Amino acid sequence: VQLQASGGGSVQAGDSLRLSCVFSGQTFSKYSVAWFRQAPGKEREFVAAIGVGGKNTYYADSVKGRSTISRDNALKTGFLQMNSLKAEDTAVYFCAADVLYGDRGIQVAGAYNYWGQGTLVTVSS
Repeated sequence: VQLQASGGGSVQAGDSLRLSCVFSGQTFSKYSVAWFRQAPGKEREFVAAIGVGGKNTYYADSVKGRSTISRDNALKTGFLQMNSLKAEDTAVYFCAADVLYGDRGIQVAGAYNYWGQGTLVTVSS
């Protein structure tokens, strides 16, 4: 399994970004997908997760109401739409996937076996 994250960039507070995570190597529809982020000097933290069916979604309180996680199984791609970005959203964003969790939204980074390389989001206030 390989994951390729993209879509990060430098934006102003209040702007939007859409992150993508392209999956390859196995049957994407069997894998739940999550996004985590890591700011400088901080631990990696959960952002959002989506189950294999695409209907069960889970969000960290810090992004709830501003972000939407989705997936397109035909494209083998997961997405994270982030709106109303804040300076505190600045971080490297990682996508993760695993076949073990079905429609559950696992929020622990150590539970995921497959990771993308990260994409940097910088939000200026």
